[in-house]
Amino acid sequence: MKLALSLLLLTSLAFAADTSASKAEAPAKKDAAPPAKAPVKPSYPKNPPPTVADFKYGPFERNVLDFWQAKSDKPTPLLFFIHGGGWQNGDKKGISVEPFLKEGISVVSINYRYVSQSQDVVPPVKGPLSDAALALQTVRSKATEWNIDKTRIGASGGSAGACSSLWLAFHDDMADPKSSDPIARESTRLYTAAVNGPQTTLDPKQMREWTPNSKYGGHAFSKSGEFKNFDDFVAARERILPWINEYSPYALVSSDDPPVYCLFGAPPAIGQEQKDPTHTANFGVKLQEHCKEKGVVCYVVYPGATDVKYKTINEYLIAKLKEAK
Repeated sequence: MKLALSLLLLTSLAFAADTSASKAEAPAKKDAAPPAKAPVKPSYPKNPPPTVADFKYGPFERNVLDFWQAKSDKPTPLLFFIHGGGWQNGDKKGISVEPFLKEGISVVSINYRYVSQSQDVVPPVKGPLSDAALALQTVRSKATEWNIDKTRIGASGGSAGACSSLWLAFHDDMADPKSSDPIARESTRLYTAAVNGPQTTLDPKQMREWTPNSKYGGHAFSKSGEFKNFDDFVAARERILPWINEYSPYALVSSDDPPVYCLFGAPPAIGQEQKDPTHTANFGVKLQEHCKEKGVVCYVVYPGATDVKYKTINEYLIAKLKEAK
């Protein structure tokens, strides 16, 4: 009996010790995770209803545009807006139209395919860029009906929309004068472009030389996430160089191109890492140097810039689109 009691006591003490040890070793319970926040909905400017809403300009779901007609007895200049979002998100609602309408400038704002919706296109960036060109040709085909001066069209946008605008500004005319399609016969040339935070090149070699911590652009040429990082993009440069030469604005600049205006939020520092390498003014400074060599006017504005003629994109566009012929 004594032996049984001793064994029971030892077992109890061992269980108590194990329990205490477990309590000591167990990590402290973390506070419950806060409930997941609902996705923040984009905030868009309040605009009057479009004169024409969700006009279909192509076969794909996002091939739609909105048009606001300025009141005028004669054909009006046109702002052609391409939203930003890395060619991966964004919407045509992101433009405030009233500053232009009150100046007698009509407005078009387009949606386009994202690169994720263009994985069957080679390279994927051809999807959003060719959509922008088709939308511009479609708008020109409506010039009489919409009372537009098709010779006074200025493009604008931010980030990827800025890159798309510069691509249109510098690209040779993509009109096909022999086409049986009247829209395809319309010009893709612009009168000007004024953009915010553009990527002026899609060449990873140039980007890294200008801004060592560059990280943007590979998705424009990468199918299904082929480039896992910027180093992969750099390594593939020679193979994709024909695409870079076709879709990088810098590579397309020629002496017959229209004037452009580029706005940035911080001053440049060529060859130095940047807080925002995707929208650095290094892009603007190097484009301006290149444009000067080609005889093309390129305004670059950033904090601390000198001899600034136009402080804002709106100021430039209104002045340029309304200048005397």
